[in-house]
Amino acid sequence: MTTSKWNLNVSESDFMVREKKSVIAYMDAAFEELSSSIAIENNQLTNAKLDFVLDVNRKNSQVVSVGKTFNSYLSSTANPIVTFKTISFEAINSDINFVKGYLTMNNITKVVELDAKIVKEYAPNNTAKVVLEINGEINRNDFDLVPDAAGKLRGYPLQVMANLEFTNYLN
Repeated sequence: MTTSKWNLNVSESDFMVREKKSVIAYMDAAFEELSSSIAIENNQLTNAKLDFVLDVNRKNSQVVSVGKTFNSYLSSTANPIVTFKTISFEAINSDINFVKGYLTMNNITKVVELDAKIVKEYAPNNTAKVVLEINGEINRNDFDLVPDAAGKLRGYPLQVMANLEFTNYLN
């Protein structure tokens, strides 16, 4: 039983905040700082340490908004940083895992619990790759992520999702 450690590939990872039936913001390659890693034993996720900082204003990032502009939910000038820092990881079985951590958006920090699941494994060119999907719901009011003055869809929770690609070079 060998446990292998994997490191986050920032260029192939993304983060999304989604409203019911639409995408609020999709942040591609906006990762600034990270110390994320996962451990896999016998093809099962055994640990996840997901600590990252996303900068909405990063020059190489692509923020795509559908419906409303991203600025109407998260100020890209006053509070352009989104962070997540793992507190704990719990593996229930091969398909059910939870990552609990501090999520900061709009300069407000709350503890959230997100589902974590390996969705794809492959090994091109002697580099093993694993895509980990994390997702969960947050209350928009907890992070002051309310729409414009019209207040449309104010009560719906927001879905936080990330597709994180981890790599491990094979010998």
